[in-house]
Amino acid sequence: MIFFRVTIKIALAVLLGSCSGGYSFTGGDVGAAETVSIDRFDNIAPLVNPKLSQQFTESLQGLLVRQTPLSLIKVNGDLNFSGEIISYDVKSEAPGANDQIAQSRLSITVKVRFKNFLESEKGFEQKFTSYRNFPASSDLSSVEDLLVDEIVQEMVEKIFNRSLVNW
Repeated sequence: MIFFRVTIKIALAVLLGSCSGGYSFTGGDVGAAETVSIDRFDNIAPLVNPKLSQQFTESLQGLLVRQTPLSLIKVNGDLNFSGEIISYDVKSEAPGANDQIAQSRLSITVKVRFKNFLESEKGFEQKFTSYRNFPASSDLSSVEDLLVDEIVQEMVEKIFNRSLVNW
């Protein structure tokens, strides 16, 4: 029985040690890339949340560092993300009783440029939009931080999936 366990452990160690390529356990394929640089995503939307630019940039950096073996560097990474926050909108969405608005929607759109300097065909430029609805009776300022956190998390996951998981 001990021989069997030791044999399994050795086989797993050899198998995992012999794997090459840039796969992480989250499914991201970084290929031969070792570094990533992420430029600040400036907020050029007509309506500006003053914390959004930094929050979005840091969230994207954090996700890539946690879920890939890539090292984050300031400039000239093998992979590079850049772009802008181009829309931050609050709109009335769903009509309620007595012609009152029941739901409002906060939506954020980010334009992303992804460059893979080792495999240029994997690069892209794309807009990503996410939103959250909230009761129209709520004041935006009372729910804004939570909604923005959720939207930013969803968007950086979409960007990660599009750039490294190819979904």
